[in-house]
Amino acid sequence: MGTLALAVTDGMLHFELSLAYEVFGSPPSDVAVPWYDVTVCGPGPVLVERFRLEPDRGLDRLPYADTVIVPGWADVDEEPPADLVDAVRAAHDAGARVASLCTGAFVLAAAGLLDGRRATTHWAHTEVLAERYPRVEVDPDVLYVDNGRVLTSAGKAAAMDLCLHLVRLDHGSAVANTVARRLVVPPHRDGGQAQFVTAPVPTREGHPLGELLPWAVERLGEPLTVEDLARRARMSSRHLGRHFRAATGTTPLQWLLTQRIRRAQELLEATDDSVDAIAEATGMGTATTLRRHFNRTVGVPPDTYRRTFRSRTRPAPDG
Repeated sequence: MGTLALAVTDGMLHFELSLAYEVFGSPPSDVAVPWYDVTVCGPGPVLVERFRLEPDRGLDRLPYADTVIVPGWADVDEEPPADLVDAVRAAHDAGARVASLCTGAFVLAAAGLLDGRRATTHWAHTEVLAERYPRVEVDPDVLYVDNGRVLTSAGKAAAMDLCLHLVRLDHGSAVANTVARRLVVPPHRDGGQAQFVTAPVPTREGHPLGELLPWAVERLGEPLTVEDLARRARMSSRHLGRHFRAATGTTPLQWLLTQRIRRAQELLEATDDSVDAIAEATGMGTATTLRRHFNRTVGVPPDTYRRTFRSRTRPAPDG
């Protein structure tokens, strides 16, 4: 959606840079939506770990982008280059949405963009970030933090979560899920989820839950119980609980609730169905129950979520 700039310089981490380019630089072939116009911006030829990279444009183009992504910064003991910091600050001042991946948060902090805001980075460097920039409210336990126009992610896989979160904000859950399927990654992990988590859906062929979870997702509107899941999986409820804890890091009931909340989000984004209808379609029973669980999980009521999501994805008026 609009123009997206990847800010690069010597000392960046190639994993986060490549990950972001794969998400934003490769439009899904089966989705008919305007995709991102991606530009790699740097001060000149840069060395990204073992790879030499030729940017498309200079750092002075960052303020012209709608979204700026700052990949991981390799050496957190070294101050990021002043020209990069200045360009990122200028982009934010010009109205760009700025997101850091992993230790790219140190660049945003140096630019003053995290002052007075919650932020995160790779768990191994959260203490350093907090000590060096005491005005930043560092949260070491989350996957990513969305402050609106300033976003930060934890390390490695969490960078993918933040990139998919941006796609989801810009294009909706269905498109983000399509991108996730192409990349063979889980479609959505909430930013408030802990950095240390096991895979939310087992992908190994022959896994005891490999057939059960898709079966359950297709039946979220039904009043499924742990006993129903155990019967379908042909195991005891206790045995099922152990498999769920090992594979998803949570209980069967909590997993079901999470899937129902995610389905409710998709319906709030993509339909005009009433909250009552969505509560029934997601197996929550009543609008009161849906509102209670949705507010506790997402942080806002369903109606507010719908208004906020649509205001963020609605194209800006011409002129």
